[in-house]
Amino acid sequence: MSSNKSRYLFGALAGAFVAGIAMTAGAGLNAAERTGSDPTATPVAAASANFAPPPGAPMSFADIFEKVSPAVVSINVTSRAVQRQIPGLPFVMPPGQGGDDDNEGGNGPRRQSAGSGFFISADGYVVTNNHVIEDAESIKVVLKDETELEATVVGRDEGTDIAVLKVKGTGYTFVNFENSARPRVGDWVLTVGNPYNLGGTATAGIVSAYGRDIGETFVDYIQIDAPINRGNSGGPTFDVYGRVIGVNSAIFSPTGGSVGIGFAVPADVAGRVSRQLISNGKVVRGYIGATIQNFDEDMAAAQGIAGQKGAIVAELTPGAPADKAGLVAGDIVLSVNGVRVKSSAELTRQVASAAPGDLLRLQVIRGGKPRTFDIRSGVRPSESQLAAGPAGSGGTGPGPARPAPAAGQAILGMMVSPLDDAGRRRAGLPADVRGLIIGGVERNSDAASKGLQANDVIMRAGDRTLAMPSDLAAVVDQARKAGRPSVLVAIWRGGRTIFLPVKIAD
Repeated sequence: MSSNKSRYLFGALAGAFVAGIAMTAGAGLNAAERTGSDPTATPVAAASANFAPPPGAPMSFADIFEKVSPAVVSINVTSRAVQRQIPGLPFVMPPGQGGDDDNEGGNGPRRQSAGSGFFISADGYVVTNNHVIEDAESIKVVLKDETELEATVVGRDEGTDIAVLKVKGTGYTFVNFENSARPRVGDWVLTVGNPYNLGGTATAGIVSAYGRDIGETFVDYIQIDAPINRGNSGGPTFDVYGRVIGVNSAIFSPTGGSVGIGFAVPADVAGRVSRQLISNGKVVRGYIGATIQNFDEDMAAAQGIAGQKGAIVAELTPGAPADKAGLVAGDIVLSVNGVRVKSSAELTRQVASAAPGDLLRLQVIRGGKPRTFDIRSGVRPSESQLAAGPAGSGGTGPGPARPAPAAGQAILGMMVSPLDDAGRRRAGLPADVRGLIIGGVERNSDAASKGLQANDVIMRAGDRTLAMPSDLAAVVDQARKAGRPSVLVAIWRGGRTIFLPVKIAD
């Protein structure tokens, strides 16, 4: 995960559907403009010196740019923010552009940075990325004619990286989010923004893919290949009819510049979030209070349900809706209100889309048998609160060195022994942690390749809680007789529980 940090930068791409451009004339593009060619023109012979694009390709993006560019703005930000990483994601926010740090004032470095945005109403509401304006002390919106306007933050959403600003005045050219049209993979797109603080710049390309999961919880990104660079963050991407199909957010880049792969927040997400920010100043999401992981093919094979996908419950927040409804660690969630979920991200999005108080019906597998749970949704805490975790909990890293527990029985390439009070004190473990403590791991074992280490606690294996090494041995023997390649174990480390499939040696 850490090796990818230099490759992904929040700073450009698009994904949002827009009904059209609100112009003074109010007219859309005519048929000839839509195709980029004269519908009455005859085909040009191959030997001709003139060039005619094939059907479906525009002759030029000039007419589109002329119509939409007045709605696109540059956003200049003064802040004392430093470059940061999004918690849990391999993406680094791009550093500021267009200015140097100013260390005067004694309150830390001041940074001048720039991004992009666009009007979504005639009375001055502007959409951009949250990371463009986060920690801003002052924000200026620069129009196409270089008019500078002071802007205030209406609301921002860390989860989708969308923010809404407001400037005074009225009569601004704007665009609207629209879900009725969406370009196909391979269709042309045009991006307009403020790359490298150069002002209104257009680049063209195609939609490369839909449904890209780049680690961000609430967004299935649109991938485009139009050149997106630092400073395009928060700007729009248009289809060939001049409709916004995306909000530029992230790029894939080993160098920090565009390599032709960018990712966009889709219109339905950006539009929904923008409306909530304008109405309430924040986004409210559903919440059940469960920490989850992907339930992948290896886990499914270990549980004897090969081919099954979903999300496995790793932990529950005491007293939260899922805990009250009877969900337990190890439950495998297959669907929410009849909608299949194939990953932890899909489950999170389904739950988050619910309003607080909504009833969520979860189909799960427990102990190899299907069960149903009705859970009343709560209110999701902020992303920063969730990233911080419960008070007093640590991360999942190894932490400071501690004395290894006494040697025990060798199972699955690990030396395991019962976790008694002496071992708990020696390893500095909480009183409520139960299971087998690992004394050591064979270097070339599958357990070692999965990152297991001394002082990790194996809380359960398969569907069985563990108290003695014989409990784990029995689960392994049962899995071997059933022809399963591995055993699914729940590991406690640093205040967190994670599930891992560990292969059974021949």
